[in-house]
Amino acid sequence: MKFFTITSKRQLSLLGVSLIIFAFVFSIAVSGAGSATIGVSASKKKLPIYAVGREENDKIVSISFDAAWGNEDTEILIEILEKYKVKATFFLVGDWVDKFPESVKALYDAGHEIMNHSNTHPHMNKLSREQMRQEIEACNSKIEAITGERPLLFRAPYGEYNDTLIEVTDSLGMYCIQWDVDSHDWKNPPSEQITARVTQRVIPGSIVLFHNAAVNTPASLPATIENLLEKGYTFTKISENIYRDGYTIDHTGRQQKTAPAVTTAQGTEPDDTAPTAAAE
Repeated sequence: MKFFTITSKRQLSLLGVSLIIFAFVFSIAVSGAGSATIGVSASKKKLPIYAVGREENDKIVSISFDAAWGNEDTEILIEILEKYKVKATFFLVGDWVDKFPESVKALYDAGHEIMNHSNTHPHMNKLSREQMRQEIEACNSKIEAITGERPLLFRAPYGEYNDTLIEVTDSLGMYCIQWDVDSHDWKNPPSEQITARVTQRVIPGSIVLFHNAAVNTPASLPATIENLLEKGYTFTKISENIYRDGYTIDHTGRQQKTAPAVTTAQGTEPDDTAPTAAAE
């Protein structure tokens, strides 16, 4: 075996320079990695509320209806929901409100909550910040003029959103709402398929999407409600399902309740013993 020794000052000098260069390059690499990590964290996409994180035995579900075009089935939907004592959330487009103010009043008088689905049903993520605000506020004003209540919730047409839209709804004191269970009633499948699809996907805290003018929604609704009632579910309006504060939204769009703060001798800190909502 051969051993190499450094015998000259020149060799020592070269070794020292090499070590300095290596340390410099290594520090840049580490710093760059850290910066990249911070950049990813800082640019985390904002999410609307798709559902609410709840314990398995906290069987709460919300059903919602989007109304943008027809009005053929509004009365029968009111009758079905009344039969089962279920209160739902209806997201209305401003243009629909203009056309059917008597239906807006009938839904509200039946105890359902009336919320915002934009004014003209545009692709919201293609609008400027000010255009988004105008769309939302115009619809809010139309609904308030009939019900006396300004909407708290907003659902974007086509389910399209971006960070700007979430920021706008936040600035208006509103919650942007999606869904975690799509009935697919808008595809006009048989009513049995709609019922099976919904009841197989609902979990505690779910928000279900229906449409007020889909062909087979009225036929599917009784069996859907009965199935979920048999499973022990309680139906609530979305505004009563979601957490208004003290929550985070995980990567699936599900609200998670944060632990409440407790006061200690050193100040306020999170209470690690407090129960939190179970993640999906």
